[in-house]
Amino acid sequence: MDDIKVLIKKMTLEEKAGLCSGSDFWHTKAVERLSVPAVMVSDGPHGLRKQEEGSDHLGIHDSIKAVCFPAACATACSFDRTLLREMGSALGKECRAEGVAVLLGPAVNIKRSPLCGRNFEYFSEDPFLAGELACAFVQGVQGEGAGVSVKHFAANNQETRRMSVSSEVSERALREIYFPAFEKVVKDAKPATVMCSYNKINGVYASENEWLLTDVLRNEWGFDGFVVSDWYAVSDRVKGLKAGLDLEMPGGDEENDKKIVAAVRSGELPEEVLDRAVERILRVILPLHKERTAPFDRERDHEKAVSIAKESAVLLKNEGALPLALGEDVLFVGEFARKPRFQGGGSSHINAWRADGALAFAQGVRYVRGFGTDGEGTEEELKEALAAAESAKTVVVFAGLPDRYESEGYDRTNMRLPEAEDRLIDALCEAGQKVVVVLHNGSPVEIPWIGKVNAVLEMYLAGEGAGEAAVRLLTGAANPSGKLAESFPLRLEDTPSYLNFPGDRERVRYAEDVFVGYRYYDSKKEEVLFPFGYGLSYTTFEYSDLKLSSVEWREGERLKVTLTVTNTGKRAGKEIVELYISDQSGEAVRPVHELKGFEKVALQPGESKQVTFELGGRAFAFFDEKTHGWRVPNGKFVVEAGASSRDLRLFAEVVVHGRAAAFRVDGDTTVEQLFAHPATRAVMQGLLKKFRPGSSDDKMGDTDREMMRAAYLQAPLRTVRLALNMTKEQYEGLLNALNGAFEG
Repeated sequence: MDDIKVLIKKMTLEEKAGLCSGSDFWHTKAVERLSVPAVMVSDGPHGLRKQEEGSDHLGIHDSIKAVCFPAACATACSFDRTLLREMGSALGKECRAEGVAVLLGPAVNIKRSPLCGRNFEYFSEDPFLAGELACAFVQGVQGEGAGVSVKHFAANNQETRRMSVSSEVSERALREIYFPAFEKVVKDAKPATVMCSYNKINGVYASENEWLLTDVLRNEWGFDGFVVSDWYAVSDRVKGLKAGLDLEMPGGDEENDKKIVAAVRSGELPEEVLDRAVERILRVILPLHKERTAPFDRERDHEKAVSIAKESAVLLKNEGALPLALGEDVLFVGEFARKPRFQGGGSSHINAWRADGALAFAQGVRYVRGFGTDGEGTEEELKEALAAAESAKTVVVFAGLPDRYESEGYDRTNMRLPEAEDRLIDALCEAGQKVVVVLHNGSPVEIPWIGKVNAVLEMYLAGEGAGEAAVRLLTGAANPSGKLAESFPLRLEDTPSYLNFPGDRERVRYAEDVFVGYRYYDSKKEEVLFPFGYGLSYTTFEYSDLKLSSVEWREGERLKVTLTVTNTGKRAGKEIVELYISDQSGEAVRPVHELKGFEKVALQPGESKQVTFELGGRAFAFFDEKTHGWRVPNGKFVVEAGASSRDLRLFAEVVVHGRAAAFRVDGDTTVEQLFAHPATRAVMQGLLKKFRPGSSDDKMGDTDREMMRAAYLQAPLRTVRLALNMTKEQYEGLLNALNGAFEG
């Protein structure tokens, strides 16, 4: 630290300003006379996209060959921290071997709507799951000596007008939904950098948002790395520097460097603010520059990619069709069987080292194209597929979304598969053979034929090992164990953000607030196609013996939750045990339940294992906008354990002793609020005998009496004052008495 401060003192104002922007698309600036090196950054949440010639941030130009791991939409379904840590470790080694100091990922934005074109790059609709998996990934990368850039901070949940739109979102929704994944990674994994997003948050660009980048990120969470802009996200460089944006990317144009120098010389920008940004950058890049080499094995990493794909696939339906034996009575249909769609478009697009389709691993099966990877198919191809199906016992259709359907830069407008795919699947179902569908997509899709097919295997965008993994799962060489990290709605119109996505020209209202994904569907009891956390296996599991370490919990304590899960089937398998918390206190409007724990358990047939969770205060807390802080309410909570958010099998109650809401009586406080608190109830009972309706009027009917009761309970104290003809002194005395009773 002292050496860095000495180094900064030796730098000229121009050198310090220059260090706060890149030298080109992928490198920071060097200060050669002081031996300050330039370091390279590179895209790659699920693979290294290192470009040597022709730089861009949209995946247009070629990059070096690299192993393409499954995208986050797939890996999130593994619910496996260890797997994500191993994937991160593999990427960290590759970064070091290729001289890349910082990997630009992971992306931990929440899946607010299934239409977001970049959802394939994000983990989940649930912030707890996203944070846990992203944290493991970051620990893996940085454990190998490379850095990461956690992105895109914050409330960047659509591609439409992403560089200018204002996300209008409550502080509670930010704190409970859109911040927690970032917070988890910052606090527990200590990322080298955080990337701020393009958009505005409540009218202020993320790159100029001091509350976001300094008050929350640094002062509250303790972030000690540097903040980098998304590429071309800077609106006002001097404002950004003041707010906490340290490094502007990309570089090449020195105009903003000159603005920084001019602002310091004019007194607009204190030089110590610039020095602080330079110190943050140097503190990160100097150690990373030293970590330049590491052994890595692409063949081994490819096998790891296959393994992760197997662990992440979700079996959505199986009516006796899987696993299957491959042979001439099995027909593969769809060009995705030869050329799988295994990644998304844009800045995360990898020049894959290998990418074999399922057909390469399925000896003896027959194949017809049926439709292309572009989703288009002719009438002749449909007839050819139906003719070939006549001599097959099982038809496996490899379907999904074409590349152009979802990508960085734009959002989807619907959830439908290409018409040619739906039409062919419907026709095959009518032919009478067993029909299995393998899906390759980055976001939920409508499945109108779900009641007709025999099985559906959701692969998502499973990386370069997608084809091999699919065959192993179809044949039973591997047992599906993934579960959905997002809900599959029946219709787009059912989604919580439907009326407010993608917003109008200048803003998008997050009117659903904290009710995102299953928090909305489950609270509303909305029917869905597949719920959050859902996934089948070739074996079965039983849950039992849910126990709590105590039936009461107090702040500062840890509640231990144990249960037993048993493999009751005939195959080895893995079960993801999900733990939810349901607040019964009634102190705040909250989702019916929220995920607060998960564990993936491997079990042999007949084997049982005990699973243990620990819950701290944050598991019970909500964000109180009145006090701008987290608060655990007093009251009853239910601990729920099960196989999905809709398949809850074990329940236990715990009485939580939290902290009462901060309460100050004023003219807007209602009679009902005061009667709800024992401390103020006695004062009100004495005062309101005259105001209490019904007891002296026998002629009043039940409806009138109920109306009067509701009216007086809802009345604020300023109305009570008028009704009782209270003087100013009497009214102020009442307020003082009520506040005194509450505080006493």
